[in-house]
Amino acid sequence: MSIFHIAYNVRDLDLARAFYGDLLGCTEGRSTDTWVDYNFFGHQLSLHIGEPFATAATGKVGEHMVPMPHLGVILPKGEWDALAEHLTDQGVDFILKPFSRFAGEPGEQSTMFLNDPFGNPIEIKGFTDMSGVFAT
Repeated sequence: MSIFHIAYNVRDLDLARAFYGDLLGCTEGRSTDTWVDYNFFGHQLSLHIGEPFATAATGKVGEHMVPMPHLGVILPKGEWDALAEHLTDQGVDFILKPFSRFAGEPGEQSTMFLNDPFGNPIEIKGFTDMSGVFAT
């Protein structure tokens, strides 16, 4: 299994630490005064000081328009449920509140979309059957 790496910009590392570390529960790795790494659900996320990329709700998935581009992660359904409950309890302002889609179809999943404090969109999916991630 490979580990994915992505790096993108945030405007403030302290605010990023509060979101990715405190709210999402990601473990902080190496850092300097201009960037910080996180274990983002088993993958390496590097946040660098800079201007975040522009996004727009141009991706049509089912009946929803979703922000593009976006970062995402797929979790086992139990972990997704716990995170969805935690984020809801914390009063997160979701782009798309936690819900399920494609019931009974290949790729049945739960999903939620939220922005980090800098407008970087994040999708978090939950699959009961991880073999369905690439189902057609």
